[in-house]
Amino acid sequence: MAAEQSFAHPDITPFKPTRIAWMVLGLCFLLALLGRGMGETFTVFLLPISNDFGWARADVISIYALASLSMGLSSPFVGRLFDFSGPRTVYGLGLLLLGAGVSLAAFANTLWQLQACMGVAVGLGMACLGNVPSSLLLGRWFGNRLPTAMAIVYSANGAGVLTLVPLSQVLIDHFEWRNSYHLLGSVLLFLLIPLLLLPWRRIAKQTARASGEAAVKAVATPATTISEIEWTLLSAMRHHAFWALFSTFFFTAIGVYTIGVQVVAYLIESGFPPLQAASAWGLSGVVLVIGMLTVSWLDTLIGRRRAILFSYGLTTLGIVCLWLLSRFPNLWLLGGFLVCFGSTIGSRGPLITAAAINIFHGKRVGTIFGTISIGSGLGSALGALVGGLIHDWSHSYDLVIAFALVNVLLGMIPFLTVRALRE
Repeated sequence: MAAEQSFAHPDITPFKPTRIAWMVLGLCFLLALLGRGMGETFTVFLLPISNDFGWARADVISIYALASLSMGLSSPFVGRLFDFSGPRTVYGLGLLLLGAGVSLAAFANTLWQLQACMGVAVGLGMACLGNVPSSLLLGRWFGNRLPTAMAIVYSANGAGVLTLVPLSQVLIDHFEWRNSYHLLGSVLLFLLIPLLLLPWRRIAKQTARASGEAAVKAVATPATTISEIEWTLLSAMRHHAFWALFSTFFFTAIGVYTIGVQVVAYLIESGFPPLQAASAWGLSGVVLVIGMLTVSWLDTLIGRRRAILFSYGLTTLGIVCLWLLSRFPNLWLLGGFLVCFGSTIGSRGPLITAAAINIFHGKRVGTIFGTISIGSGLGSALGALVGGLIHDWSHSYDLVIAFALVNVLLGMIPFLTVRALRE
């Protein structure tokens, strides 16, 4: 394959490894910002689409749920595609699907058309630009520093919320939702050109060298733990750590996305102006970056398990603040929700990702981690959809918030009970 041949091209003068490493990290950050950021913009498109078509909340949220499901179910295939074809193919396909899906959504007139564009196409694009390929690529460069590198990439989710959510609201206010989708999609498709023109052969060659050096170091280290097993997908699925990580992703995603997809609508219906509500949720992107760095720092200070449990505690406190906000609407509770919930919704991700890659290393790590990530996709889809159904049935957010809280607590349990995740 051309991707494989490029790893050994003899006539290319390589960049300095440090320069390449930072270039790769920056690229992963930018692509994650675009992918996840565009996914989160649906929170401000929710009400305009609902009002335009007169659809029930659950019907509109099914679009977001389908995107999450598509992203999760495709993750193993994205990991496998990355293992065999490399980052250029994966990232190029992701940006193409993302841009095409958003652009075509501007012309949709039925629910199934929006589900196909914003659900299937955008979901697949997000998977190709998301954490699975980034963790695999960065793992070859940063080794033991992968949690820190992934914290930076995960913070792109927050940066995407901070920039693209308020921007989308401004575009909707001035051009309505259809023209906004058309404009955003056109920009994404244009960015495909510089992406494909990057020096992928040089990056590939240096990545191969970095991976080789890491392999030599690994050979020199005695094999004493489960992380030294040469894993396959089937052997990984027979280990309890696989399903523990899967359930953590699954239940946590249910809790987070039950709230996340409706939070802007919730704030608007609580009396906040639309732009203020969108901007407030966008500010969670700032505190998310702080949360990422804090939890990664705590990982080195108090250990991975304690750092993760601390983040779950803050998430729980944030959900309580959100519940109180409906009864005592004020900026203090709003700030408490944004700081506690916003700073931790993705802060565990780098540590959990690093734990998974450290355990299930080897040639099939992309497929294995991608399969584990199905839990996140299924959970986010189920959380978004069930949250919408609960709201339509109860005409209140109380049960929505309670449902989210229960699932966040369930997501924390594996780190209290599973030995492999306590080491």
